[in-house]
Amino acid sequence: MEAYVIVRRNAWRTPDELQDATRRATDESERMAEDIRWIRSYVLAETDGSLGTICVYRASSPEAIRRHAYAASLPVDEIVAVADALVMQPDPTPAPA
Repeated sequence: MEAYVIVRRNAWRTPDELQDATRRATDESERMAEDIRWIRSYVLAETDGSLGTICVYRASSPEAIRRHAYAASLPVDEIVAVADALVMQPDPTPAPA
């Protein structure tokens, strides 16, 4: 499996919509475990007030990512293969709400 970044711009209007999408993506990831693994996502605060994501997946192919997205009713604006990872610092831990 290779690493890919998936860009989903302006995909959700509310955090609740994003949570619903997260549940669908998790369910489909479990069903497609041989072809795709969801690693992490970063939620984007879009300029129009909506939410987008940048997601990191390991997958057998871009087509597997598209099948996963279709089955989970997720948009896919762009899929980019990851050439390498440079880690300067680990991801920060979110502050308690």
